[in-house]
Amino acid sequence: MDEPMEPTAAGLVLAAGGGRRLGGRPKALLEYGGGLLVEHAAGALRAGGCDPVHVVLGAAAGEVRRRAAGLGGCLLVENPDWAAGMGTSLRAGLLSLAGTGATAVVVSLVDQPGIGARAVARLLAAGVTPGTLTAAAYQGRRGHPVVLGAGRWAAVADRAEGDQGARGYLREHESDITLVECADIAAPDDIDTPADLRLLAGPGPAAGNGGFPGPALRATNR
Repeated sequence: MDEPMEPTAAGLVLAAGGGRRLGGRPKALLEYGGGLLVEHAAGALRAGGCDPVHVVLGAAAGEVRRRAAGLGGCLLVENPDWAAGMGTSLRAGLLSLAGTGATAVVVSLVDQPGIGARAVARLLAAGVTPGTLTAAAYQGRRGHPVVLGAGRWAAVADRAEGDQGARGYLREHESDITLVECADIAAPDDIDTPADLRLLAGPGPAAGNGGFPGPALRATNR
């Protein structure tokens, strides 16, 4: 009789946005820690225990492919509908995982430099099953990354729309979510406006803590 397969977790970076509030600067191409922000996000998933890692691209996808040497080994998924919102990227990313055999996926956003490998590893240490629904918490408030068991992917993809991503699904299944506190090792602050670019002045991934720049300031509940 075949031995049961060990549970595995894929990683998914949503990195397709055009950075409208940043004057049209795609967040994936922002420089951070000696590389690009998209490389940091993918590297955090990989170092935290995710395999494979898929990255959804959209705006300036060709330039990201040319410049992001650190994405070698990742599957790059192009979302032609990226301008319609993050929901389309989440859907494209989840569909790309079909056939990987992954038990669950850790979904991360490209614009949160304060989230690194330690937070990913802590989430995975909570366990993964096809029914997993786990999220990082920051002083008790839900944020990213989010871990979705494979048994939930179809429903999440079906509910993903506009800029909501998985927000609607998570609201409907709030009682199912396991929160894993990560405020001591990560910060959920995201880069939306030019004022937020100060977050890129943090220590970066070379600091050994996944780029954690300091105390968590806000949780996004996205």
